[in-house]
Amino acid sequence: MNKRLVMSKYEIPFLTTCIRMFAQRFGMSRQEAFRYLQTYKGLAFLIEFYDVEHLQSMDETIDDLLVICQQNGGTLA
Repeated sequence: MNKRLVMSKYEIPFLTTCIRMFAQRFGMSRQEAFRYLQTYKGLAFLIEFYDVEHLQSMDETIDDLLVICQQNGGTLA
């Protein structure tokens, strides 16, 4: 995976919105959502594919996160 240390000023708000919306969809706190997405590589996915993901609807992005996390051992459905 691409390891970048610098993010654009648009990526951080996008990531925080994704975390908030993921938490909301699955009835968890933002901290729980962050830990889940970190553990099951959802955040890495969002960072690597920001150029594509930020153009989709938030529902599609959350759906993509769910699939990525499931592929990496996550158990949410």
